[in-house]
Amino acid sequence: MSYYVMIHGSWHGGWCWYKAAPRLQQLGHKVFAPDLPGHGRNWADPQTVTMQSYADYVCNVLDTLPEPAILVGHSRGGIVISQVAERRPNKVKSLVYLAAFLIPNGEPMLPTALSDTDSLIVSNLDVNEERGWHMLREEAFRDALYHDCSEEDVALARSLLTPEPNAPVATPLELTDDNFGRIPRVYITTLRDKGVSPSLQKKMYTAVPCQKVISLDTSHSPFLSAPDELVACLTSL
Repeated sequence: MSYYVMIHGSWHGGWCWYKAAPRLQQLGHKVFAPDLPGHGRNWADPQTVTMQSYADYVCNVLDTLPEPAILVGHSRGGIVISQVAERRPNKVKSLVYLAAFLIPNGEPMLPTALSDTDSLIVSNLDVNEERGWHMLREEAFRDALYHDCSEEDVALARSLLTPEPNAPVATPLELTDDNFGRIPRVYITTLRDKGVSPSLQKKMYTAVPCQKVISLDTSHSPFLSAPDELVACLTSL
């Protein structure tokens, strides 16, 4: 039995794991899928949300667990699990990056994300600097994130996505070899991804090497379109 802490990506909440989490639980694992500040039911003014807000919240979850957890980060969730591993290395068993941003020490996520010329996200963002958030345009939801998902799941996501705070993605990561660097890393790359392109994913897991790279033939959202395959990957580690 393992503990899994599942960290959602931009605009999402813990709800996005609604298929994967019960499958892991049915196999005897303990699963936690929190809403980060400003997401899901964890409301916060986007202007007040920082990288530290995210990391503090996940660290508090880890501190309640009796043993180290497998941290799974999707998309933007990758920078969160990296920063949490730096702060709580003794509470993290391994790091799993699911189509996620794997960013080196001293760099923010934003420049890497904006460099992805094959991403449908980059060309379909609305940014509100005054209110401190950015949002994917609704007409791009399906093609960018869910092109292999059911109509029901696309409709669910459409009703639940919320604006993403600007500050966390613009904050440089603070990582060390002694803490973050000693945690085993796995990358799950999504081969038909139009949100974070497979080429960018490869560039990231090449620059910050992982012990294992697993491929899923899916869109950016295998937790919706291929939950059985995703859970098989997670439980094979």
